[in-house]
Amino acid sequence: MSEQGKVSASASTAAPTPGSDTYKGWLFKWTNYLKGYQRRWFVLSNGLLSYYRTQAEMAHTCRGTINLATAHIDTEDACNIVLSSGGRTYHLKASTEVERQRWVTALELAKAKAIRMMNDQSDDSGDEEPTSQGGRSELQGTLKILVSKLDDLSTCNDLIAKHGAALQRSLSELEGLKVPVEGGEKIKAVNERATLFRITSNAMINACRDFLELAETHSRRWQRALQYEREQRTHLEETIEQLAKQHNSLERAWREAPTLASAAPRAPAASKGRSERLHKEEASDEDEDTEFFDAMEDSPAFITVTSTDSTEHRRSQSNLSGAGGGQSTDWNQDDYMSPSCNDVSGKKLQPRRQRRTQVPDKPNYSLNLWSIMKNCIGKELSKIPMPVNFNEPLSMLQRLTEDLEYHELLDKAARCDSSLEQMCLVAAFSISSYSTTVHRTAKPFNPLLGETYELDGREEFGYRSLCEQVSHHPPAAAHHVISQRGWTLWQEITIASKFRGKYLSIMPLGAIHLQFHSSGNQYVWRKVTSTVHNIIVGKLWIDQSGDIEIVNHKTKETCQLKFSPYSYFSRDVPRKVTGVVADSGGQAHYVLSGTWDDKIESAKVVHSSRGGSGSEGKQKTVYQTLSPKLLWKKYPLPENAENMYYFSALALTLNEQEDGVGLTDSRLRPDQKLMEEGRWDEANSEKQRLEEKQRAVRRRREAEASDAVDEGKEYEGYQPLWFHQRRDSVTGDTNFVYKGGYWEAKERQDWSMCPNIF
Repeated sequence: MSEQGKVSASASTAAPTPGSDTYKGWLFKWTNYLKGYQRRWFVLSNGLLSYYRTQAEMAHTCRGTINLATAHIDTEDACNIVLSSGGRTYHLKASTEVERQRWVTALELAKAKAIRMMNDQSDDSGDEEPTSQGGRSELQGTLKILVSKLDDLSTCNDLIAKHGAALQRSLSELEGLKVPVEGGEKIKAVNERATLFRITSNAMINACRDFLELAETHSRRWQRALQYEREQRTHLEETIEQLAKQHNSLERAWREAPTLASAAPRAPAASKGRSERLHKEEASDEDEDTEFFDAMEDSPAFITVTSTDSTEHRRSQSNLSGAGGGQSTDWNQDDYMSPSCNDVSGKKLQPRRQRRTQVPDKPNYSLNLWSIMKNCIGKELSKIPMPVNFNEPLSMLQRLTEDLEYHELLDKAARCDSSLEQMCLVAAFSISSYSTTVHRTAKPFNPLLGETYELDGREEFGYRSLCEQVSHHPPAAAHHVISQRGWTLWQEITIASKFRGKYLSIMPLGAIHLQFHSSGNQYVWRKVTSTVHNIIVGKLWIDQSGDIEIVNHKTKETCQLKFSPYSYFSRDVPRKVTGVVADSGGQAHYVLSGTWDDKIESAKVVHSSRGGSGSEGKQKTVYQTLSPKLLWKKYPLPENAENMYYFSALALTLNEQEDGVGLTDSRLRPDQKLMEEGRWDEANSEKQRLEEKQRAVRRRREAEASDAVDEGKEYEGYQPLWFHQRRDSVTGDTNFVYKGGYWEAKERQDWSMCPNIF
């Protein structure tokens, strides 16, 4: 019974009344049959009930939380409370019945409030009311009939309750009779009441049947109406697509009309065919197909239509609304890139020093997955003890460093004069970080508290990267990168993950900050949700879904990216990503498209207009664009990658031993190194030793915190070595940022301040 705990409350300290937003108090939580009830501090706030070992733990460690919106509240006896939600159950016990009643009242009120908030959110996203008068009157008539039938059911229910009680009284009197004559009369009365009860029950059943028939009839009618609306929507989408194509063709025909008239005025049909062939020869690099993209926030979908060549665009630019926003020249990537950086389509890293190109092949060990997973449903992934069989020989800190694999995108962005062009490259960089995950279904090692990872690539890549695990519960890592090529990146990422039985959801929390030195542009964005499917049965596969908003806080320009979730019924390509880059006024300048596992292209918008209605009655936006330009393309995987955990060329080098790194560096972690060498049994034993050592240190800190509270002293708690919390002057968020000192310590080779975590 790990999370299925039993809890009880001793006299709670001064706490607000049960009707207030927050309710606190001491309770005793059932842990197991050896320890029994244990005293815990409980906090009820915002529909969530959380508990801690001590009040001091509220600042750093939450032992468990249950959502009251989906919880069932029950009382076993005078002092016990039972809370259950999904696969988690808490057994609570109060010191007195009065204390228990206070908690039950507070829990019930909090549950009702949480359910109301959840329903309000559902109502906000509900369907719109019909606008026609006929639709309203029909709906009102249907509602009146349904209400009438419900009233009939209610009346029948009251009659059944009334006659059932009378029947029960008659039966009770029958049991107490002694005189046979009286018994006959009472039995007759019982039969009469039973007959009346049967008649009433039949009436209720008939009313229920009428209600169901009426509901089924209207359900079929509503389904037909919904199907009709769907067909109409599809028809409108196809119509607007045809209109967009015709508009583009008419524009080209109008531009070519003077030439055609002077060349062959009496042969319109032949000249038309020749002109079409001539236009195709002159603009052979143009793509005339119409591409459709998923919706971006306000508009449910938008359409892009490839325009004519850039010369024609410049000639007619004054007649196009929403074109370039005052920029007179088109964006050509090669204009601002050095010759050595022009080709981004699959070039390999060319480091100055020789790096390893392979790791030992992954052993083929069998494992009973269900025996481990069946007790983990609904729990936080970071709290589940996992053997290394589910891991890859890299830590989460090294996975964060992998985001820099396509750092040359930021090097190019630093040389951009236009902030909109810079935004396109930043967006491509944010998408590229997911390209290594397409086959990487294994779990990275959870870093130990205080663990670090450095990547000193000044000579090879022009940057230095440092990660540190700054918190254990919840697990959080801070990352700082500074490049000699004009940019600095920092982030603090907390991983929230839930195992749902069939799939595993991984939700990165925290923002990524990127600043360019010359312009001062600072970009901020967050990661999307990753989902690992077929956890129990079938082949594992990973998907990315959600929206990313990249904001340039200096210019207020934005990029809206949409990662489309995989759907068996969708006609779109899998792993599709679409996006729009807009200025501070919301005017679109670039459209991005591609897939997060292959490549991303950008196309400059020369004209935008509102099209026909899309889903949910909203309008699509039609973007007329120039030919797309390649922003990013994924590097091919190394040879034999399928036997090397599908590591990329950079990932193969991340765990390679380096001289002079900090004593807490992930390269020195023994269980990870043993796993890489294929010695998995030894790695499992070493992993358990390290985790138990970390637990012992945590217990010591908790004891020190408890002693400090008892003595009335402040307890600072654990403080990271290389990062400290600061408020960001641009976003106002508080996060961990690099405070300096690591690279200086490395130059001195002075690691005396490092804790012994391995």
